[in-house]
This record gives sequence, C-alpha cells and structure tokens, in this order.
Amino acid sequence: VQLVESGGGLVQAGGSLRLSCVASGFTFDADHIGWFRQVPGKEREGVSCISPRNGRQYYNPSVKGRFTISSDNAKSTVYLQMNNLKPEDSAVYYCAPTWCGSAGGSGSFYYTPPDYWGQGTQVTVAS
Repeated sequence: VQLVESGGGLVQAGGSLRLSCVASGFTFDADHIGWFRQVPGKEREGVSCISPRNGRQYYNPSVKGRFTISSDNAKSTVYLQMNNLKPEDSAVYYCAPTWCGSAGGSGSFYYTPPDYWGQGTQVTVAS
C-alpha cells in the first residue's frame, strides 16, 4: 500500500488549499478513503472521509461547509479542497484507507483505525 499526499503549504487565514492523495497497492473503491490531521502533542483526528464507490462523504463538524472531499477513481486519487482556512486547521494532513460511518446526532463520523499511512503534507495557516 502506498499513499502519497501533496498540496500542503503556507496560506493566510481565509485562503484555500487543495490536497491530493494518490493511492496504490489496494482496491481503491473497496472501502473508504479518509483525510486525517495531527498537530504535535495531540491525537490524530478524522477530518473527512469518502466512499469512492458511491461518493458518500463524511465531515468533522469543525470543517463542514469549508472543506470538500472528492475522488477521481480513474486516477486513484482523493482530494480535499479546503476553503476559508483558519489557524486551527494548521496540522500535518494524512490520507488513509479506512471504513467510515455516520456518528448520528453528533454530525460527525467514526472510522476504523487505518493500518497504512502516507508521509503527510504540512498545512500552515497564518493569522
């Protein structure tokens, strides 16, 4: 399994970035692909998740309405369009195959702990 994230960088608050995750070594549309992020000293958290098979999307409430996840199955690539970025979005972003489901009333989603990770891409949002 190989996951290659790209697209991170330094951006001003309110700006946008689009992250890409190119996946290989597994059946791309078998389950879900998720985006996760981590800052030093904190646990990695789920940001968004998509089923490449049916397009169903899941979002962390903190990014809902600002981030959009999508997939290009022909390219085995998942994207994360991030708009109206905030300093608290600063983190290393990772993609990983996983399985996601709705967490009901919380508006968030749950996921199975991924077994594979890419190297991550750094997103820094300056205030």
